[in-house]
Amino acid sequence: MKKETLWSLRLGYTSKQEAAIGKMGIKSFLEHSFESLPDNSTPVFLEDLPKTIAKITALKHKRRNATPEEKKEFNIQQGAISLSMQTWWVDKMINDEFPLREKMTCFWHNHFVATSQSIKAFYWVYQHNQIIRNHAFGNFKTLTKEILKTNAIIEYLNNSFNRKDKLNENLSRELLELFTLGEGNYTEKDVKNGAKGLAGLAVSEEHAEYNPKWEVNEVFEYLGVNGNLKADALVDAIFNHPKIPYFLTRKILRWFIYDHPSEKLVTYYGDFFKSVDFELKPLLLKIFTEEFQKETAGSKIKDPLTYILQLFHNVNIEKPDSKIIATFINQQGMNLYNQVNVKGWEGGSAWLNTQTYLQRNNVADILCTGKNFRKRKMNLLESEILDSVKNDIVKVKINWDKNVSNKEIITAFSNKLLFAVDKELQKDMEEMLKYDFKSSIEGSENAVIRLYNTLLKLPEYQLI
Repeated sequence: MKKETLWSLRLGYTSKQEAAIGKMGIKSFLEHSFESLPDNSTPVFLEDLPKTIAKITALKHKRRNATPEEKKEFNIQQGAISLSMQTWWVDKMINDEFPLREKMTCFWHNHFVATSQSIKAFYWVYQHNQIIRNHAFGNFKTLTKEILKTNAIIEYLNNSFNRKDKLNENLSRELLELFTLGEGNYTEKDVKNGAKGLAGLAVSEEHAEYNPKWEVNEVFEYLGVNGNLKADALVDAIFNHPKIPYFLTRKILRWFIYDHPSEKLVTYYGDFFKSVDFELKPLLLKIFTEEFQKETAGSKIKDPLTYILQLFHNVNIEKPDSKIIATFINQQGMNLYNQVNVKGWEGGSAWLNTQTYLQRNNVADILCTGKNFRKRKMNLLESEILDSVKNDIVKVKINWDKNVSNKEIITAFSNKLLFAVDKELQKDMEEMLKYDFKSSIEGSENAVIRLYNTLLKLPEYQLI
């Protein structure tokens, strides 16, 4: 795979930015990505949803007291809103000129998890999503402080039930374990005292605020700092901890480049992160420009989003259906706004199992050979994609130069699709596209499509 193709996938979701990276150079491309502005216009799906605490509370109360039939109807409505919200985000991922902001937003979304199924207030989830989008390339400490004041995170981690007479440690624990330091770098006393500092921080109209009736006002020790510490002061104490840079740096390396980054790299970039006072832009610029120079292809399994968007791009589907994409990644275990738990998507080898790999291959088959697709057991989504191909709603096209030899076609496909090709694979490809291949011969296009389809189903295609 060409380096520009590889990094277009890593910094976005397809090879669409490949030419821009080659023309601008990686540093200039990154600077343009950082300068891109987020869209803060209110999406259509939010227009009729409750936004005030009174209306959100009333809707929750209505659902709790609904009949089974009413609850069923309510759940159908909520599912439709959830799908609209997911397709809105997928549209942004597809259409942004510089998709790195959306890829970084997705990273933060999986770091500061707050699921819509638990919160049951789509406006709060949207607010949470917009905050991480606006701060995607900002300062880690600043973003952490902002996140602690989102209604979404307060609701998701039950901090509205954290009161001086009955402390709830959920948010305090995850702030340390999953958001900043990681396990082993704090004590249970820090968790308990952190809960004191967060007691009374509850949902309010636009963001969480302290309710004086529920606050704890006493001096306590937290990560070696003494005082009557509230949310911002707790975060300040955390960011004075010597281990703070490495937890996030490891996650960034895992999200973009390596499923298993070395401790040497984590320490190297973590030390730099601390030296720039936890600013994201210089860290990302350093990681991406330095790792760009290395031969790192094949170090990471594609997540479902990257897989399906790349696949659609590779078969030249110009306007993919965002609902199909949202449904596909959901079935692959990457449900936007709804991770299984607060730890988020595990990533790496967890993306692939017998079922998800088979589904990926089925979709590749449908797109390449849909009009002649043999009947097999398919799920509803796969049947929908097949119908779209058969009825020419989805226009699939595989580009190849009809004036070159079989080896040149194979090389072009390999550079576009595969991170590596060994002698055995090269031999197999040349067996499929014979040395005497001629594009003028009847049926030659079928041979090329068969080769392309085979490459899309290889284990090597699952890696970047």
